[in-house]
Amino acid sequence: MGMNAAELLARAQAEAGYDDFGDPTLAERFAVAVEHLDGIGLDANGIAEAARVCHWLLTSRLELFADRTRFPIADEVIDRPMFVTGEPRSGTTLMHALMSVDPHARALRFWEVMYPSPPPGLADAEDHRRDTADAAWREINTTMPKWLRSHPYNDMLGDGLPEDERTWAFDFRVMTPTAWWRVPMQTVVGGLPTDPAAQYRLHKAMLQQFQYNREPKHWVLKGFHGFRLEALFDTYPDANLLWLHRDPVQVAASRTMMMADILDGIVGPIDLQAAAKMHLELTRASITNTMTHPMVRDPRIMHTPYTDFVADPIGTVGGYYAFCGRVLTDAAQDAMRDYLARNRSDRYGKFDYSTSLLTDIGEDLDDLHAEFAPFRERFNVRIEKRD
Repeated sequence: MGMNAAELLARAQAEAGYDDFGDPTLAERFAVAVEHLDGIGLDANGIAEAARVCHWLLTSRLELFADRTRFPIADEVIDRPMFVTGEPRSGTTLMHALMSVDPHARALRFWEVMYPSPPPGLADAEDHRRDTADAAWREINTTMPKWLRSHPYNDMLGDGLPEDERTWAFDFRVMTPTAWWRVPMQTVVGGLPTDPAAQYRLHKAMLQQFQYNREPKHWVLKGFHGFRLEALFDTYPDANLLWLHRDPVQVAASRTMMMADILDGIVGPIDLQAAAKMHLELTRASITNTMTHPMVRDPRIMHTPYTDFVADPIGTVGGYYAFCGRVLTDAAQDAMRDYLARNRSDRYGKFDYSTSLLTDIGEDLDDLHAEFAPFRERFNVRIEKRD
């Protein structure tokens, strides 16, 4: 027997003691998500875990919007946020991590995004959300141990750095592993109803929630914003965006192996050839968008090759700060150097992947390089020779 969307919504409202989800369209969208969950063949345990995740997300959302009626959170001004974007596996997480250790910056943290209410600025000594999130992340790392090789930042546990898309888990527009790791299913990042303007409104509401009653700092954020540039800049007109660009052939191969490692812990081994075909097509679609989107040339966007960032990470951060009209202080640079010294990328073992994932599905690497040549020429992206 499957789940009942209406019953789950009513139960969440009864338990939270609030009835406003902050969006009258949520019930219809939630029903689509439940229909998806009911259609993927979960066993009784899977259904129970999915229902628990739904309840967690729904009650957290109710509490978030209740906070906005009790406190002037909506008055918080998000001043000149600094975003990072790029293809998966193109250095965006390291760039974000370096900016996050700037003592003058504020980044989203998993413990906040996972348990957003009450506003952290109002939390007291008895607040155990960090401990709860740490425990959840230990479970995630146990469930998906291979993920630490490609994403060693997961050892930050609840203090880790979520992508901006993670805020949309509460909107039932994505089903990411960091929300659904207990449910044996594939990650869902497409196919659910989308509304970029609404998604960024929710994102901004979360930034306001986590900024409220805290020391003023500028936001540093990271997500895959290339398909939603209009909504991003409509929501944050004074934002800037650093766009890292990497060899698409390496992107497609690396993201294939990373997602295989993640899903291996949730659903078991996957068909690597099918995954490679899917991730190559996703990469092609994203590169096409990058080459054709009219806002890619927006003056608020700084474009940087991945290899330049790898060669000089802190210099790249400094260049982005200058682009944004901000000063990268000596204290921030010292913190970034310390981070790099203490956090080797291979601290959980070397992440191995090969472009043979692409040749195994019948692709010719020379043909792929020729296909992506206009992109590489436009953004000064070199062909990487790794295997």
